[in-house]
Amino acid sequence: MNYNIRLATKQDMPQVIELITELAIFEKEPDAVVLTLKELEEDGFGEHPIFKCFVATNQENVVGIALTYIRYSTWKGKTLHLEDLVVKEAFRGFGLGSKLLDEVIKLGKSLEVKRVSWEVLDWNTTAIKFYESRGANILKNWHLVQMDNNGIEQYLSKI
Repeated sequence: MNYNIRLATKQDMPQVIELITELAIFEKEPDAVVLTLKELEEDGFGEHPIFKCFVATNQENVVGIALTYIRYSTWKGKTLHLEDLVVKEAFRGFGLGSKLLDEVIKLGKSLEVKRVSWEVLDWNTTAIKFYESRGANILKNWHLVQMDNNGIEQYLSKI
């Protein structure tokens, strides 16, 4: 298989958002993606980009992504967060996930972060095994906490 791993361009974003949607469907949240293409392009390639995205391409087609951004840990300092790593189902098993993760870890090293972090669903045993085989620690005693737009509005209405 002939593929290339590189930083995404604005022109890749239509295919990137397709992969984000594919991931949402895989994670049993088909209606959860409210992000628009325009927002994705602005957030990644506007005046103040807030993420970096690596893409795996097969000729002209984006078949995998790894989207990252900087976070800050009060315990560790600057960290790199991997928001999504996804490879189209037909292209899994060829090492593209490993190559994308390689680029994320290299980016973290070049940015001199103290940690690279990400989440994985507890039922996604294939991904868990993949990450553990590369030396990642799966923290089983932590819970992911989120507040969506509705939660934010409800919170603010009470203060």
